[in-house]
Amino acid sequence: MRLVAEILVGLLAALHVYILVLEMFLWTTPRGRAAFGTTAQFAEETKALAANQGLYNGFLAAGLIWGLIASDPTGQAAKIFFAACVVVAGLYGAATANRRILFVQALPGAITLIAVLIAG
Repeated sequence: MRLVAEILVGLLAALHVYILVLEMFLWTTPRGRAAFGTTAQFAEETKALAANQGLYNGFLAAGLIWGLIASDPTGQAAKIFFAACVVVAGLYGAATANRRILFVQALPGAITLIAVLIAG
């Protein structure tokens, strides 16, 4: 189960690196606008806010990666903390921005958190 948990943590970190790239670097491109359902005008007007959001997603990814490379108990604590942060961020985003975030961010975070807790 530990290997499954580690793989899920790695995938969750990769997801947040991808979100970082979308929000920080691709926000105003057709790919970025399609991912978030925005218009060119809205994307241009909000690119600084999106870059800020992207940076926070990068911090989530960095924390998850730290959890993978740090020795226990620090590594285990980091994986639990940052996976829980992903869940909270996903729930808040789903409640305030777009329900799709529940499935894109909160659900993968919750599955990962459960796997990490079970793997102990």
